[in-house]
Amino acid sequence: MTSVPARPGRVNEDFAGAVPGAAVVLDGAGIPGSGSVCRHGVAWYARRLGGTLLGLLSPISDDRTAPPSLPALLAEAIDRVTDEHRDSCEVTDLVSPSATVAMLRVCDGVVEHLVLGDSTVVLDRVDGPPLVVTDPREVVTSRSYEARLAATEPGGDEYRRLLRELRAHRNRPGGFWVAKDDPRAADEAVSGSCPAAELTGAVLLSNGASRIVHRFGLADWPEVLTALAAHGPAEIIRRVRRAEAEHAVPADDASIAHCTDLDTA
Repeated sequence: MTSVPARPGRVNEDFAGAVPGAAVVLDGAGIPGSGSVCRHGVAWYARRLGGTLLGLLSPISDDRTAPPSLPALLAEAIDRVTDEHRDSCEVTDLVSPSATVAMLRVCDGVVEHLVLGDSTVVLDRVDGPPLVVTDPREVVTSRSYEARLAATEPGGDEYRRLLRELRAHRNRPGGFWVAKDDPRAADEAVSGSCPAAELTGAVLLSNGASRIVHRFGLADWPEVLTALAAHGPAEIIRRVRRAEAEHAVPADDASIAHCTDLDTA
C-alpha cells in the first residue's frame, strides 16, 4: 500500500488503510480557500472518514450475525463524520469537504467491492481479463465544464463561479455522487461481489494513481497488475509522476492498495 502527496511538502488529501480482510482508499476533494466553510479541511475529512470506515470494517470474532453491506457501512461512516463537525462547520455548503471512496471486503469466501466517485477497483480474475469497477458520472459531468474552465483564469471570480456550478451537480439525480454530508449518497455507489476463489487479487486506486491507465495510457490493467506483483505500488506512482512531468500536467495525490491472497482472508 502506498499513498503520496502531489508534491513534497504538500498535505496529502488521499487516505489509504486496511484491516484484516478489508481495505479502503479515499480521495479527498474541496476548493482552496474554503476554510471559512469548514475549519477542518479536506485532509481531515478524508482521514476521519477513512478511519471510521476501517473501524466499521474491523472483524469482530464473536459476532455471528451477517455484517452490514458496504453501502450501509459507508452511509454510517458519512453520518458519523458529519456529526463530528456539523456544529462547527457549514457541512451542507457546496464547497465543504468531500471524498471519493473505494472499498473492498473479504467475508465468508466472498469479495465485496464498492466505488463512489472517480476512484477505481480492479479485480484480478483467475480466468479472463480483470474486472474494472469505476463510477464515471463525475467525469462525464466535469467534461461539460472543461472548456470553460480552461478559458478562465484560475482562482478568479468566474473560475470559482464555474466550480460552484459544477459542484451543484454533486449528490443530485442526474449528476454525480461522493461522500460528503448526506449518508444517502452511499446508496448511489457502484457495488458488487464475487467468490474469492475466482480472484487472485484486487487493487484499489485513487484518481491520481489510476491516471497510469485512464489519463496517460501508459499501460492497460493486466500490465498494471503484472507491474504491481513485480515491483509494488510505488513503481506505478513513479511512472505516473514521470508522465505528469513530461506532459506538464499538475500532479495529484496518488494512493494504491494492492490486496492478494483473497481466498485465505
